[in-house]
Amino acid sequence: MTEWLYGRHAVEEALVAGRRRVHRLLLADNTKGSNRNEPGTPRDLENVAREKQVGVEWVPSSRLDVVTRVGHHHQGVAAEVSPFVYSSLADIEALCREAGQSAIVLLLDQVQDPQNFGTLLRTAEAVGVTAVVMLDRRQVEVTPAVVNASSGAVEHLQVCLANNLPRAIESLQEAGLWVYALQAEPDAPVYTAVDLKGPLGLVVGSEGKGISRLVHERCDGALAIPMRGKVESLNAAVAGSLVLYEALRQRS
Repeated sequence: MTEWLYGRHAVEEALVAGRRRVHRLLLADNTKGSNRNEPGTPRDLENVAREKQVGVEWVPSSRLDVVTRVGHHHQGVAAEVSPFVYSSLADIEALCREAGQSAIVLLLDQVQDPQNFGTLLRTAEAVGVTAVVMLDRRQVEVTPAVVNASSGAVEHLQVCLANNLPRAIESLQEAGLWVYALQAEPDAPVYTAVDLKGPLGLVVGSEGKGISRLVHERCDGALAIPMRGKVESLNAAVAGSLVLYEALRQRS
């Protein structure tokens, strides 16, 4: 079983990370004239692929339209790869114990929009999170669209599918994490006023339903983002990114 990644950054990071097998790289033949010295061009990707001993084919752009099914959004690049490999919860617990005080885990409760998910993953990788844990249903998984939305950042992340998110939170708490739900409620402190420097778990919910009751009850506390305008909330990607970068700021 294979799938097709698309987009220059997504394919490049899959090649560099080397976590899944890349069977072949397809490049649109109308991009052969790209500047050879410009990073991320099809010519540059061809060199990376050959270094990794991955077969390269120059094909009509229409061939990429067919295999990726995303129209021209493939940017003239597609790679046939093995499926994304998820980590076990036991692996994540071990990583958290190893990371100690610097551990950060992003937990996602039914985030269903691929763009929001991909943006959160990109932020998570940028701030150096230890891992991402999410529910194994009612949640978008790591699809080619998500890989593209994350600009390939997910290829460098440890991602776990949990069949019971409250139990996963409990396991992470036993591993030393203090877990916060990112959800506005009357007594929740503003996220900038809370010490986020220790082992941290941050739960982000879906735009529509937010964080489920059982997940919220399992958390150690809640964090609020101040809102002064007429809208009631930010989308999941923006809200989660704000708090992750605040954690990074405090640790810096």
